[in-house]
Parts: sequence; structure tokens; C-alpha cells
Amino acid sequence: MFDNMRIWYHQGKQFIPDVRNAKVPGIFRGRPVISTKKVDGPELVKCCPTGAISSKPVSIDLGKCTFCGECARLFPQKIVFTTDYKLSTNVRERLVIREGTDEPIKLDKDLIPNEFKSMFGSSLKLRQVSAGGDNSCEWELNAANNVQFDMSRFGIEFVASPRHADGIVITGPITANMAEPLQICYDAVPDPKMVVLVGTDAISGGLFEGSPAIDRSFLDDHKVDLYIAGNPAHPLTVINGLLALTGRE
Repeated sequence: MFDNMRIWYHQGKQFIPDVRNAKVPGIFRGRPVISTKKVDGPELVKCCPTGAISSKPVSIDLGKCTFCGECARLFPQKIVFTTDYKLSTNVRERLVIREGTDEPIKLDKDLIPNEFKSMFGSSLKLRQVSAGGDNSCEWELNAANNVQFDMSRFGIEFVASPRHADGIVITGPITANMAEPLQICYDAVPDPKMVVLVGTDAISGGLFEGSPAIDRSFLDDHKVDLYIAGNPAHPLTVINGLLALTGRE
């Protein structure tokens, strides 16, 4: 009992009552803000391992960003990572952060199918597919349903069978040996269904972009309904993204 009390004293209340307005520790890297201050553009671009940074104007593609923080370390006067964890959108272009702006990332509500709210607004079952993932995003998806974040309070849960699911959640860059199983899983989900990409690897391929070992043709054939950025994506990012997609933000 005393051990439990000591943990409570040091860590505070574990359960997060309001996941829509929760705070995250200062060490968390969320949505970056890019100032208009002049820096060495080529050097800034060169410091990014995944080519997420562009110049003229300076921008960061969060679909490619590994959130390593190297750009902010080398150019602190130009780039600052905030603790804004709401990094989900249904428009891929909205993951590109440009200099001189400080706007939150949101979904385009006009692009959300009506049935997502009417059918999944109170209950959403998802089948998660690790398509060559490194288990980082997979761990965070598991954490989203633990007692701290408790995603299931909103009726959002992961299921074992795609036949019991309303959509699929993809992690990993989609390796060649997972391309066919991913398609089989998608086909087994009844209509209407959604496709959600979680993490940098799933959204762009990340460090593996261009590798002959990956096959991302699945994304050429199917519409993506939600991009959840992060490397890995934070549980609060995941939960808020799914709530917004089902009309409950």
C-alpha cells in the first residue's frame, strides 16, 4: 500500500479525465513552429535524415519527420517544437508546416463521410496491421487503451478479426511481404470502412522511403481517411484524431 502511495505522490493521478485538453511533459516534441528568421537554408535542409525539410519557404513535412529534434537543436532561432499533440488530419498537405505560421492541424470536416459519424460516432472497432513496423507505434496504440488514456471509454477498441472491424489502422512502411496480407485484411472488413495511417513510416515510408524492400501500392488503390503523425504517434494524438474523424472532437 505504501509503495502505491509513493508512486501516486511522485507521478500524480494516472487517469487522464479529459484527453482533449490534457497536458504532456515538456520533453514531448509535437507540432513545430518555424519563424521567419533567416538561416542557412541548404544546411537546414541537409540536417534532416528523411528529407522532411524544404526551403524557399522553409517547411517541415510531419508525414516524413522523425521528430528527432536535430533541426531545432542546430537552428533554435528558426525551429521550435511545441507540445501540441493534435497532429492528425485527413488532408495529407496539412501535415506540411510552413514558416511564419502557427496554426493547429485540423481535419477537413467536409471530406469526412457522413456514415463515419452516424455509424461510428459511438462505437468504432479497428483492426491494427503492423506492416513492417518497428513496434514503437504499436506500443503507443496499445497504450491508448490502457487505464491512463482509456480510449475504450469512447467506444473505440481494437479487435482481433477484420470481419469484426470498421476499418484498419496501418503502422510501418508496408514491406513487400506484408502488402498482400494487408490487402486481404482490408478486403475482409465490411463496408463502409476506414483506412488510418499511424506514424511516419506508415504515412511516407520514413527512413525506408524508396527501399526495394517496401511495397506501398496499397495506398495508391485506397483512399486514406486519417493521417496520424508522430514517430511514434502519442496516444493523445491517436485518440484525438479518431474522435475528430467520428465527429466527436
